[in-house]
Amino acid sequence: MPEGDTVWHTAAVLRDALAGKTLTRCDIRVPRYATVDLTGQTVDEVLSRGKHLFVRAGPASIHSHLKMDGSWRVGRHRVDHRARIILEAGGIRAVGIDLGVLEILDREHDQDVVAHLGPDLLGDDWDPQVAAANLTADPHRPLAETLLDQRVMAGIGNVYCNELCFVTGLRPTAPVSAVANPQRLVARARDMLWANRSRWARCTTGDTRPGRQLWVYGRAGLGCRRCDTPIAHDQTGERVAYWCPTCQR
Repeated sequence: MPEGDTVWHTAAVLRDALAGKTLTRCDIRVPRYATVDLTGQTVDEVLSRGKHLFVRAGPASIHSHLKMDGSWRVGRHRVDHRARIILEAGGIRAVGIDLGVLEILDREHDQDVVAHLGPDLLGDDWDPQVAAANLTADPHRPLAETLLDQRVMAGIGNVYCNELCFVTGLRPTAPVSAVANPQRLVARARDMLWANRSRWARCTTGDTRPGRQLWVYGRAGLGCRRCDTPIAHDQTGERVAYWCPTCQR
């Protein structure tokens, strides 16, 4: 599931593959932008902002959001109907697959689409003071809902949301006012994403062995790693919630 760390890593891979190279192919398979051709333009920058990714080439910026199922692939992979954009430069091919958002923006104003976001957990604008203030702005709001709000801090998705609730000792439905130390929580969020920014296999437990990487996410019915209580889950909301009935208040 793409979250801020996945997008940061994707941007790094695309940067290594394309930055400084001239595009020899630009095939955009979105009707609105089908006539846009950036062939001949040089890729100057690839950057991420929260869950958003920007490829800047000439006067344009290719803005994408992976949503739930999207990805960028670099290499000579087979191109099928899921491709939304194909870029080639220097003998390298980058393909955007099932992208939730794909649009071509004016490079000088591309950051307008992410101006509403809170501090980026993996960005130069990261500010724990602002993030903590955003987190506690509505003390009655459920913690999981708040953590998933990208206006609070940018980059947290459902995996990190559930894992952060566990390490904080609170259930996803607990109010933000129950967080004893907001500064510590945002610091943990930063640490989790930072530790995983350069790898695809996400780990929050510190144990990278297969099946040991996460505390509660995706572990419904399995024993809690701390107390062995079966992990509970709720699928009735927009996002699936996981928690330990014993370890989380």
